[in-house]
Amino acid sequence: MTTVLLAGGFGKMGLEIQSLIAEQPDLELVGILSATLHESPISVYTELDEIDTPADVWVDVTQPESAFDNATYALSHGYDLVVGTSGLSAEDVTQLGHLAQKYNRHAIIVPNFSLSAVLLMQFAEQAAKYMPDAEIIEIHNPHKLDAPSGTAKATAAKIAAAREAEPVAQRQHDAALGEVIDNVPVHAVRLPGYVAEEEVIFGAPGETLRLKQTSFTRTSFMGGVALAIRQVHQIDGLVVGLEHLL
Repeated sequence: MTTVLLAGGFGKMGLEIQSLIAEQPDLELVGILSATLHESPISVYTELDEIDTPADVWVDVTQPESAFDNATYALSHGYDLVVGTSGLSAEDVTQLGHLAQKYNRHAIIVPNFSLSAVLLMQFAEQAAKYMPDAEIIEIHNPHKLDAPSGTAKATAAKIAAAREAEPVAQRQHDAALGEVIDNVPVHAVRLPGYVAEEEVIFGAPGETLRLKQTSFTRTSFMGGVALAIRQVHQIDGLVVGLEHLL
């Protein structure tokens, strides 16, 4: 049995994760960290210093402004760590990696729990070797706080690392072209009716390649959440991306 403490347990993702864990015979939810108090058969805490429940894995789906402090607490108090919160800076990730090593914990930061999104990133990385000119369009609901998304940033980084030739169009930062990340323009759209969608468009003389994935409901993320909880103990230190467990 793997025990879980869930931070952000009453948000949309948190409620889905509660339902997921309740259906898994090998997972048990033993505590919830929430910004506000809720009635629950599970122990609910509103402050880090109130927590007195040990668990195997801390799962964090809070907001960027609290995720780093939560993760720091988790790693320094004996929890392995699964972070599904977007918006952590590169410096935050580096510091958490040092803490994971210091406390001999296992940690994974997951820009996107959707298996189709992970596959899209892998396919985009492969395509970038041969088609270095690419742009990314990502669409989320208006309540998503960060833009571009963590998934889009991770995709751009993979494309840049895989390129074996320079793109024809060397992009400058122009708002009309989106935010340029590693010389990959990324366009963020926020509209009601969407959960998550990403498309990578590659262009070459006489042809294009379009890779696209869509998450219609948050249920699409639950397979990746369960995988991360069950397998995080296999990680040495901290890694970014669910592909490390596939």
